Parts: sequence; structure tokens; C-alpha cells
Amino acid sequence: MTHRYSDQRIPGNRLLHSPGPTHVPEAVQNALRRQPMDLGDPRLDETIAACEAGLKRLLGTREADVFLYAANGHGAWEATIANLLDTDQKVLIAGTGHFSESWAIQAEAMGVEVLRTPYVEGYTIDMASVEAVLRADTGHEIVAVFVVHTDTASGTTNELAGFRRMLDELAHPALYVVDVVATLGAVAFDMEALGANVVVGASQKALMCPPGLGFCAVDAKAFALSERNPAPRFYWDWRKRKSEMSYRKFCGTPPQSMLFGLEAALGLIFLEGVEAVLARHRTLANATQAAVAAWSEGGAMQFLCKIPEARSVSVTSVLVSPGINPDELRHIAREQFQVAIAGGLGPFAGRMFRIGHLGDLNPAMLLGCLAGVEGALTVMGIPIGREGLHRAIQVLARAATPSG
Repeated sequence: MTHRYSDQRIPGNRLLHSPGPTHVPEAVQNALRRQPMDLGDPRLDETIAACEAGLKRLLGTREADVFLYAANGHGAWEATIANLLDTDQKVLIAGTGHFSESWAIQAEAMGVEVLRTPYVEGYTIDMASVEAVLRADTGHEIVAVFVVHTDTASGTTNELAGFRRMLDELAHPALYVVDVVATLGAVAFDMEALGANVVVGASQKALMCPPGLGFCAVDAKAFALSERNPAPRFYWDWRKRKSEMSYRKFCGTPPQSMLFGLEAALGLIFLEGVEAVLARHRTLANATQAAVAAWSEGGAMQFLCKIPEARSVSVTSVLVSPGINPDELRHIAREQFQVAIAGGLGPFAGRMFRIGHLGDLNPAMLLGCLAGVEGALTVMGIPIGREGLHRAIQVLARAATPSG
């Protein structure tokens, strides 16, 4: 009798196309299996240094401190809140949908006053609303502006450059904080060029690792504010973690296995080449969205994101018509076609499905996913345009480099 999680219960491999967790490459799996070391082993310090340096390289920063946590992205969110804000201080969270609202709820649970801008389904952040809130804050009570780069619930990516420009033009001292959980390693990012003060990320998406590592990249201005912040904190405290000692960096024993995996994943990214990785993500996203556009011609589905250029390179979110059960679609795709896709979150639950196309993926894997989704749509009798796979192949073929 096989274990219920054994891959041997089915022939071949099940394709994982959620927007996180994502497929973990073999080199990372092998690294995760390494025997942990004693805390005095210099190889452990070398691994930690490699992870910090690799993340800085991807983030586009030389000067920021990187703090790694044995936590998911929500833990990194909490670390940011705990270090920057005291009870009853104000933060402005730009409305991006489910994940901006989740971050807002978490901040409120920690006693912070949250100012929100409205989110309009299918669209990017309303910059005019952000500007209006900042202009109204004549006393400069807003400590920070939190922005989610890509909201994976809606599959929408927001333009980031305008926030620093706006803060500077208004002479507003608020810190600029960016969530790159869904984008780092999939989209070009330059922390210093953007003028971001804090950047928050996690391991389980384009970084090709299991869930379990969150991080904050913190510039000097944000660190100085955290030093002045009287809010009580311990495990999350950047002040305590700024150390050359590995034990201090992690407020205890480092999560060695996850660090081994992250070191291997970063090595794979740099071996392929960052520009090549980003181009691959864009091609896979274009192919997926070409297939969805074709399927939508049947009248039963549509892109949630209404702005084509804002559709994410990490995940494509697809609204289905009333009467179609996306959870049934996911079940059929997973159990009959061995393709695992994601459902809707928050206000999108029961209304949509999501196809992840980030991390350790290649064209063959993506085509297998799209074929499985099309198979599930066919089993359910959902009307679709029949050119989905053909159009995806055309995109991939145009991007292919001829050999010889």
C-alpha cells in the first residue's frame, strides 16, 4: 500500500501550476536533503552569506540589510509592521485587492491605524486616490505606504515607479514599502532605482523553494526608523538580527535546510542568467494568456485583469460565468489530467481559477498544464474557443531560438 502522498500512486508526474507553492527543481530538493551542520561550522556562515548576497543581487541593492525569517510571506509582513509602526500610528495601504486587504487586516490586528485606497476589480492601483490621501496628511502622520507589486489573487501587476516620485513631489516623509512575494525572480526589480525603503518577499514562488522563508530588505532610513520605534517586539526585531553571528541573525537556530535550498535556487537563477529567467517568464505568461484569450471566445470566461499590459507574468486569473463551478474544474484537472491549478481567494472565491506560470517551468510543462485545463473544460462541457493550445504554441515557437 502506497502512502497517500506518494507520487507512485499515479504514473508520471502531477504538474503544479499554482502561483505558490511552485515546482521545486531537483537541485533544490537535493540541497534540502543535506545534513544540517553544527552552528560553528563556517560552511553555514558561507550559505547564509550566499543567500543574502543572492537576494541583494535580485533585489537591485548593495546597501540594504537582508533579514531572513523562518516564516512565510505573512511573517515577513508582520516583521515589517512590527519594526516600522507603533500602536495607533498610521499606514497607507494601496488597494490592490485580496492581498493588500490581508496586509491591512494584519496591521489592524497589531493595533496600527490603516488608511486604504479603494480597489476596483480588474484594475491597478488608483494613484489619484493614493495622492489624495497623502496630500490630506498635512501633519505627516502616515509612517509608511505599503504596496503589493503583484496581487496573485487578481493576477494584476502594479506600476511601482510612481510612488517614490509622488512622495518626493509632495515632500512626504513616509517610507515606501513593497511586497515582491509574487514577482522577485519573475520580473525585473531594482530597489534602489525605485527608491523603496523596505522590500518584502518569500521563498515559494519564482524563487523555486518550498514555503518557509520570508525576508525583508531594509535600507538605512527604514532601519533608523525601526531603532526609534518604541513598539515591543523580539523575534521580528531587525535591531537584534543585525549581527555577524548566525545565531543572532535568526533569533536562534537558523533554518538550515531552507537556506541550503535557497542557496541552490539562487545559483540556478544566476546560472541561467537573470535576463534569460525574466524573458522565460514573460514568454510563458504570453503563451498562457494567448490560450485563455482563445478559450474566452466561447463566452464562458474572461480575464479578471482588464488591462492587458498589467496582467501578471506570474499568474493568470480567469473569471468564469455564473453557473460554472471553478472548484469542480480544478478537481477534474487535478484528478483526471494531473494538473494542479489554483482557485479564487477572498471576494474571488467560487468565481475564478488561476494558472501559475512562474518558477522552475519550461514550455513543455506549460503546454501540459494548458492541455490539462482544456481537457477539464471539455469534460465539464464549458464552451470554449478551440484555438487555445495552438495559439500558445505559436507564442512559444516565436520565442524559440533555432538550433544549428
